[in-house]
Amino acid sequence: MGSYVPSTDKERQQMLNAIGLDSFSELYKDVPGEMYLKGGLNLPAGMSELEVRRNISAMADKNTVFETILRGAGAYDHVIPSIVSYIPAKEEFLTAYTPYQAEMSQGILQSIFEYQTMMCELTGMDVSNASVYDGATAAAEAAAMCRDRKRTVTLISGASHPDTIQTVKTYCYGKNSELKVVPVKDGKTDIDALKKMLTDDVAGVYIQQPNFFGIFENADEIGEAVHTAGAAYIMGCNPIALGIMKTPRESGADIAVGEAQPLGMPLGFGGPYLGYMTSTDKYMRKLPGRIVGETVDANGKRAYVLSLQAREQHIRREKASSNICSNEALCAFTAGLYLSVMGAKGLADVATQSMSKAHYLASKLCEIPGVSLKYSGEFFHEFVTVIPKAGKVLSALQSNGILGGLNIDGDILWCATEKVSKAELDKAVSVVKEVLA
Repeated sequence: MGSYVPSTDKERQQMLNAIGLDSFSELYKDVPGEMYLKGGLNLPAGMSELEVRRNISAMADKNTVFETILRGAGAYDHVIPSIVSYIPAKEEFLTAYTPYQAEMSQGILQSIFEYQTMMCELTGMDVSNASVYDGATAAAEAAAMCRDRKRTVTLISGASHPDTIQTVKTYCYGKNSELKVVPVKDGKTDIDALKKMLTDDVAGVYIQQPNFFGIFENADEIGEAVHTAGAAYIMGCNPIALGIMKTPRESGADIAVGEAQPLGMPLGFGGPYLGYMTSTDKYMRKLPGRIVGETVDANGKRAYVLSLQAREQHIRREKASSNICSNEALCAFTAGLYLSVMGAKGLADVATQSMSKAHYLASKLCEIPGVSLKYSGEFFHEFVTVIPKAGKVLSALQSNGILGGLNIDGDILWCATEKVSKAELDKAVSVVKEVLA
């Protein structure tokens, strides 16, 4: 590592002397002695480029790559047009950093502006930010946007993704605010329980649409109840489902957020993904992170700039409503490119095919004795089945190159997208039938 440290030994000694120390070990004198590494790191010898490539390939070969994926639960296997993968890999996008200097960053700023515009069209909202880290973070930041001095409690549907609930809980803990989970009834948010929980100190209510179990919530009714109580209404929506369902704005939402991974991002061990955040004008100045706006330069030509807020306002941790001061620019660019390539009709086709194939899979599975839908509500492209021998079923599917659904306490949460074929679905059903015969 010595060759990667820009200062010389002499310069480093001068810096130590300037702060009254003789060695670097004195900087860590409060660290217990048993915590020190003695004898140096046991690192292997350096390798040539060919040897590195072979070693990495050998490690990659240990991964199981499934031909058929029937699992979602927050990360979805959709078709990604080749151009959506190719263009973001060009070095002018892949290596671009943050657009501090607008005059040097017009391309990146415009790409973010176009992304924001499309997310507003998709959600029906007035304004979008330049993205945040992931969908769970977006939900937590949205909850923070709603709180004020009098209203500090956040309600979240128990039918939301468990990771989202935990992330919002962590954020609330950090701000000394309370999070209450609304009970689930028949796979959906219990509206009667929600109404009883809507007290005067509730700032915002979050529901997921479709929810974690794939079921469509009664979003309009929930929105009316939330607004009657004087709270803000947050909807976390699957962006593919937005291709065919009512927009969050049409259901009365004040803020719409979600995980935009389905918009051109491949499955990759949890990331990198991006969270989208949109809102009505009322909450525009509370949106965290960056917002790109369109203006004109000194010559009257169209130009793009960071708008409404400075990055530095979020660094004052004690007083800031949010500490997010960056965005997922490359992922947002990918999502914007995916939406541009697909268009409104293409996105609707993806949503329709995903929904149709999920319903086909559900109907075929439920023809097998002992298998039934756990919930009766309308669903998008995910559904839960009550099924015997769930562990054996999933193991058998895996042996046949199929990643089955997610085991939830002995039930299985299945998912189908436009990418899976009818033949693959029939094969999966035959495997399940054989195990349960």
